Amino acid sequence: MKHRTVMMYMEIGCFVSCLAGWILVSSTLAIEYWTWSEVGSVVLTTGNYFSNLWKDCVSDSTGVSDCKEYPSMLGLPVFLHSVRALSICSVILGFFAGVLTLIGMKCTKIGGSELANARVTFAGGITYLASGFAGLIVYSWWGNKVRSEFVDPNFKAQKFEIGAAVFIGWGGSILLITGGFVLSFFSGKEGLRSTSKKRPRRPNSSATARTRRTYMMPNSSRVTPMPQLVQGSRGGRKIRTTRTPGTYSRDDFV
Repeated sequence: MKHRTVMMYMEIGCFVSCLAGWILVSSTLAIEYWTWSEVGSVVLTTGNYFSNLWKDCVSDSTGVSDCKEYPSMLGLPVFLHSVRALSICSVILGFFAGVLTLIGMKCTKIGGSELANARVTFAGGITYLASGFAGLIVYSWWGNKVRSEFVDPNFKAQKFEIGAAVFIGWGGSILLITGGFVLSFFSGKEGLRSTSKKRPRRPNSSATARTRRTYMMPNSSRVTPMPQLVQGSRGGRKIRTTRTPGTYSRDDFV
């Protein structure tokens, strides 16, 4: 199997992996179970509390749930603002990474030459890496906050556990990082190889290092052949060329 065919299948596999990871990360923004807690020891009186980046919800054992969005954006903690911003940046970066990868893949034939396609694919892989790391920071930060509050004995408020959205986000981020790393590694070797392997410049030898000043020096020992002498008659009809048998030094013409 040719190298180009192997690279094409590798790019398709990495793109599918990154696309699946981007879909998983994007789906977590709408999932309500980022954190959840169950209150009550009797089945008929059990209540579930869950929340995400945008609202808090509560449901009872009958299946009736009620959600309330956060009342004030300026009154939210810095932690929640940071997590929102990073999650949205992860989704946006993943979208543009998909566009770059589609343009630079060998099977689409949208880009220009093979070198240009490899460089565009390399840019898409780096963008996928940035998207994956942004998502990984979001879910790890959120999970660490929930865990630290749960194990803290001095925390008196309602304690929550890590919800399903965080685990889905972890899986999507790992897919983005893995696919982006493989994509950028192989396309980078192909796209950046020409810039690193430039033809070495030939050093000047002693024969070619002479300048015009050295050539025109009166004491120069360089010998040049005598040019042809063209003589013509007054009428311009007869032309006679003579050749000198030998060579002369430049000092003879001074």
